[in-house]
Amino acid sequence: MNRWLASFRQYHPLIWLLVGGTVFARGAAFMSLPFLAIYLSRTTDLNPLWIGIVLGLGPLAGTVGGFVGGHLSDRFGRGIVMVSTLFVWSAVFIGFALTKEVWGFMILNVLNGLCRSFFEPTSQALMADLTPPEKRMRVFGFRYLAINVGAAVGPLLGAYLAAFSGVVTFWITGTVYGCYALLLWIMMHRYHQDIGHRSASEIVRFSDAVRVVRKDTALGYFVLSGILASIGYAQIESSLPLYLNQLYGVHNRLYPALLAVNATCVILLQIPLTRWCEKRTLLVNLVTGTLLFSLGIGCFALGTHSAWFAAGMVILTLGEIVSFPTSNLFIDRLAPESLRGTYFGASGFQALGFFAGPALGGWLLDWIGGPWMYRVMACLACIGIVFNWLGYRAFQRRKKQTTIWVGNEREKRATQKPVSS
Repeated sequence: MNRWLASFRQYHPLIWLLVGGTVFARGAAFMSLPFLAIYLSRTTDLNPLWIGIVLGLGPLAGTVGGFVGGHLSDRFGRGIVMVSTLFVWSAVFIGFALTKEVWGFMILNVLNGLCRSFFEPTSQALMADLTPPEKRMRVFGFRYLAINVGAAVGPLLGAYLAAFSGVVTFWITGTVYGCYALLLWIMMHRYHQDIGHRSASEIVRFSDAVRVVRKDTALGYFVLSGILASIGYAQIESSLPLYLNQLYGVHNRLYPALLAVNATCVILLQIPLTRWCEKRTLLVNLVTGTLLFSLGIGCFALGTHSAWFAAGMVILTLGEIVSFPTSNLFIDRLAPESLRGTYFGASGFQALGFFAGPALGGWLLDWIGGPWMYRVMACLACIGIVFNWLGYRAFQRRKKQTTIWVGNEREKRATQKPVSS
């Protein structure tokens, strides 16, 4: 018991609030959003391509919103951005419960994408702010574990509640996000002195932030790799439930079971695999994660038996466990301290893959069928390994140049003669 308490006290209380809040908030979101594709297919006349477009509008909005939200958190503080975003997010989910028109779903999904893109990079930046560098990999692992604890419970509750009403899940999700916003506001007020506040001279202008990020080659390669991976990952919430409906009928329970397998594997394996990753380089972790992710998607193309989908989900999950916390750590290493939120927001440009992925997957599903569609997605994800290598090489080159400059500057100062008075 004392050992657990000692481990708990190593991290700031706000870290644990963000981790715990993620469990409930993501659990509520996974209870409703993964079933949005099925809900639209049942309640509208949209074909898979248009359903994919509706689902992709949120990530498209998030590509710009993440950068803007991250910069606003650097400029005005993490707390005000996170709390206000959660309150708006709560209203968005309630809107999903109330709307009946396709254009309403489109607008709300845009707002959903903006809220996610504002909140996610800001919360990641705050966790990094409050954690020593040597513990950040583990903290990002805790966050990802919390996401998947919610993902393990949410789809099962969603499948159960959807049998009675598809609307009630959105009401519950909106209520949970509103409560999370209120609790976070209280805790932010209590620990406001621990959250860094910058002077006017330390605040970076938006135009300068754009210039710095635009010139960062390592970040650019990393985003390209992330876009390719996101195109494949987007199929889990878009084409996969539609493909399973084609194979097993609209009332099958395989899709929520696969989501539960994904989340359960993360819960069981996140901590041991994170410790394994801490002993490897960023490049090894990124390449290993991307390769496993690609192999997992490829398994979906190998047959129609449920065992292939289960095996693919397990392998894909191993890739997730390795890749996602490593990606957060890579962004943290790349970012100057004054632009940490901006860099985490800029990494959100990977959401272009989540915009293109549903539409591309829906089109390919109609055109060439599920097996060939997943072969294409596996190849796209695998190409990301090249961009991971190029990005890591650019990062190492930049780090080496910075080390040489700092060393020369210290040597220059050491050899300067003091001026006599």
